[in-house]
Amino acid sequence: MKIYRLLTEDDTSAFCHKVSAALARGWELHGDPVYAFDAARGVMRCGQAVVKETDTPYSPDMKLGEQ
Repeated sequence: MKIYRLLTEDDTSAFCHKVSAALARGWELHGDPVYAFDAARGVMRCGQAVVKETDTPYSPDMKLGEQ
C-alpha cells in the first residue's frame, strides 16, 4: 500500500530539514514542490508531497510521520 503526506513549512531551513528527514525515513518525493505567499502572516510557505510503500494497513488514526 502507498501512503501520502504533504509536508509544509515557512520558507526557512526548517522546511528543508523536514523534507530531508522524511527522505531519510524512506519517503520519496512526489511531484514538484510548491511555494506560496501567506498574506495573513506575511511569509512565504513551501510544500512538498511525499509517498511511501508500506505493509501496514491504512487507518485514519495512523501517524504518517512515524511510518
